[in-house]
Amino acid sequence: MDPVFNDRIQFPSVYRTVPNEYQQFQVILQLLLHFNWTWVGIVSTDDDSNNKALEELRQLLPGALNYYLKNVKLTNLGEDIFFTPGGDVVNGFDIYNWILYRNGTDIPQSLCSETCLEGKRKALQRGKMLCCFDCVPCSEGEIANLSGMENCIKCPEDSWPNENKTMCIQRTIEYLSYDDYLGSALAAIAIIFTVISTSVMIIFVKNGNTAIVRANNQHLSYVLLMALTLSFTCSLLFIGHPMELTCLLRHSLFLSIYSVAISSLLGKTITVIIAFKATKPGSKFQKWMSLRTSIGLTVLCSLGEFLICVMWVTCAPPIVESDSKTSHDKLILQCTDISMFYFYLAISYIVCLALLSFIIAYSARKLPDNFNEAQYITFSMIMFCSVWLSFIPSYVSAKGKYMVAVEIFAILISTAGLLVCIFAPKCYIIILRPELNHKRHLNITRKR
Repeated sequence: MDPVFNDRIQFPSVYRTVPNEYQQFQVILQLLLHFNWTWVGIVSTDDDSNNKALEELRQLLPGALNYYLKNVKLTNLGEDIFFTPGGDVVNGFDIYNWILYRNGTDIPQSLCSETCLEGKRKALQRGKMLCCFDCVPCSEGEIANLSGMENCIKCPEDSWPNENKTMCIQRTIEYLSYDDYLGSALAAIAIIFTVISTSVMIIFVKNGNTAIVRANNQHLSYVLLMALTLSFTCSLLFIGHPMELTCLLRHSLFLSIYSVAISSLLGKTITVIIAFKATKPGSKFQKWMSLRTSIGLTVLCSLGEFLICVMWVTCAPPIVESDSKTSHDKLILQCTDISMFYFYLAISYIVCLALLSFIIAYSARKLPDNFNEAQYITFSMIMFCSVWLSFIPSYVSAKGKYMVAVEIFAILISTAGLLVCIFAPKCYIIILRPELNHKRHLNITRKR
C-alpha cells in the first residue's frame, strides 16, 4: 500500500490488508549495505506518493546506519573495540615512536619489542600490551624456522632440532651392530667360545670309552656341551638390527637352552651321589644307576623353564621399540618386554635350579676323587650366581646398546665359566696327561 497512508492523522480509518511498502525500504537498505554502495540515484515521479516514499527512504538510511554502528564490535590485536551509548570508543591513546630520516620519511614503530629471530618464540609480558613480548628459546624438541613466530613447531620423532633450533635434523639410529667395535668384539668372543665348546665335544666323543669320560655320566656331558655351544650361539641374536623374530627368540630361546645346561649339572650332581651310595653292598640306590634316571631328571627340570618361555612369547611377546628419550640426538632401536613379570620369572627359575645344584654339589664335595666332579660343579655355580647378581644393577643402569652389551657379556661369562670349570680339568687329563686316564688310576686314587 502507498506510504502516504502511513499518516494516521490524515488517514485514521485506513487499515492495510497488504504489506507495508516500508518493508521494501528495509530490503533496499540491506542491499546498499551488502554491496557497500556509497552513492545511489533515485528516480521518482513528482507526486505525493513518490515524494513521501523518497522522504522516508532518506530518513531511514541514517537510522539504519546508526543501528549497525551501535552494534559494531571489533577485535584488534586481542582488544575489543565498540561504541558506547554516547558514541565514544572506550580506548586510550597509543604512544608512537616516530623516526625522522633525512629524506623526510616518517616511519611509525607500533611494537614495543623487537621481532623474535629464528629459534625463538614470543612470550607475552604480563600486564602489558600485546605488542610487548619477550623472545624465549624454543623448548626441547621444538624449532622456530621463521622470525616472529608465536609458537614453536615440534620435530618428528625421528628428528631433532639443530643447535640453533631453526631446523629439524635426522637422528642417528643406534643399536648394537656388527659394524660397531663393541658388537664385533662380542660376536668374535661368542664365535671363539662356540668353536672351543665344539672342540671339547669332539674330544669327548673321540675319547668316549676312556675312564675320565665314562666316570661322570658321559651322556649328560654331551647334553651339557651341546647346551653350552647353543648358549654361545644365542648371544649372536642380541647383535644386529632388532627385528620381531629376533626379539621373540632372544631371551626365550637362550633361557630355555641355558636351563638344559643347569639341569644337566643338577643331574650330574645327583648322579654323583647316587653312584657313591650304590657302591655299598645291598644299597637300594643301585636301581637308580641308569641313563634313564639322569636324562629324565634333566628333561623334567628344564621343562619348567620351557613352559614359562612359551607363556612369555604367547601372552606378552617382546616388541621392537624406538627410544627417543634416552639420547636427544639418537634414535635407539631395542627389543622391549611388554611384561617384565615373565622375564623375572624365567630368571628366578634358573637361579633356583642353580642354587639347588650348588647345595647338592656342596654336600657331595668330599666324595672320592673318581666321583669328585661335585667340586667343579660347586665352583661353577658360585661363578654363575656371582655373574648374574652383578648383572642386574649393571643392566638396569646401562642405556641403549650398552644395555644389550652388558647382557651379552653376562651370557658369555656365565656360559664360559661352566665350560671351563666342568671340562677344563678333564681335557687336561685327556690331552696332556693321558697316562692318568685309566680306570686303575681312578681306583688307586679312590683308595688313597
